[in-house]
Amino acid sequence: MSGHSKWSQIKRKKTAQDEKRGQMFGKLLRAVEVASREGGSNIEGNMTLAAAVQKARDYSVPSDNIERAIKRGSGDTGVARYEEVVYEGYGPGGVAILVQALTDNRNRTSQDVRHAFSRLGGNLGDPGSVAWMFDRRGLVVLDKATAVDEEALLAIVLDAGADDLRDAGEQWEVVTEVESLGEVRRALEEAGVPVASAELTMLPKTTVPVDGSKADAVLRLIDGLEELEDVQAVYSNFDIPDAILVETG
Repeated sequence: MSGHSKWSQIKRKKTAQDEKRGQMFGKLLRAVEVASREGGSNIEGNMTLAAAVQKARDYSVPSDNIERAIKRGSGDTGVARYEEVVYEGYGPGGVAILVQALTDNRNRTSQDVRHAFSRLGGNLGDPGSVAWMFDRRGLVVLDKATAVDEEALLAIVLDAGADDLRDAGEQWEVVTEVESLGEVRRALEEAGVPVASAELTMLPKTTVPVDGSKADAVLRLIDGLEELEDVQAVYSNFDIPDAILVETG
């Protein structure tokens, strides 16, 4: 598992209990609304919406809130219309950073993102400067303690259409094509294998090792970007030792 994937799992567990939960709910519902508007409200026929809804459910967002977000997206309700904007840049140690935002005010969001990069030791880059370093994929994470053995697990995920099964220390990382994410998750659940998380993400093609002297600065920048109201997700190709990630998280 790349360092950023590991960091995301640590943050996921923390967010479930901390004071930022309400802010996370708002971001998840915004993603559902936009996916519904751009691809239709039929979850079966809109993979992006299906992934957004499932992620909201994984964070225990109430079903009524999710349904209202789908309806807002599919109908003209007069509410603010959000659009997706992607920002690219670099952090300490030369790590690549991809910022995905949903906004109803591009100027505000651009200023916020630029200020965060500048204030926290990064550099905002030009469009296309780092996006080529990432691939859009499905990612399913499983805890080894509750999963079946490797051979059985490999058979389940490959039969369901997964591309790869990676050893991530205490967890397994299943990589899929975007269209196969839902089917792989269903196959695992039907086999009785608990899923820690399953989502559409941007996986780095290669990673950049970051030692202890720069790790804290990199993670502060990632946190600062993630805390911005309009930012949905931040992806990076940093690879920081697990011990440092756990201690910092």
